[in-house]
Amino acid sequence: MIMYAPGSRNVYEDFVVETDILFFKTGTHSLVSFHGKNYNIKKKMTADQMTALLSGKQFFNVGGNCYVNVDKATEVEQGIVYFGDKSPTSKVLRIPRWKQEQLKRLMSASKHPAL
Repeated sequence: MIMYAPGSRNVYEDFVVETDILFFKTGTHSLVSFHGKNYNIKKKMTADQMTALLSGKQFFNVGGNCYVNVDKATEVEQGIVYFGDKSPTSKVLRIPRWKQEQLKRLMSASKHPAL
């Protein structure tokens, strides 16, 4: 059994989709691949969980079965979404260029909500 310090949590077991996940991809048989800053987790979800996940406004469909967390994306250019700075260790995701302008608008609206 692994012990964690008080106040800490195991992101592999207790991740929060809205705050811990950078993007996710849906697959067959209700399997979802969640991608965090330093990890990837595959999890089977119920139909209700999938519906709730896909109906939220925080995740934007960038093509097919891939959804980006608008609040976690920091920059989009030349078909690449950056999560964090542009260092070689940062996670990135390639997206279709025709989706990047929509994502940029959503990112701007997320960081500067209307009063």
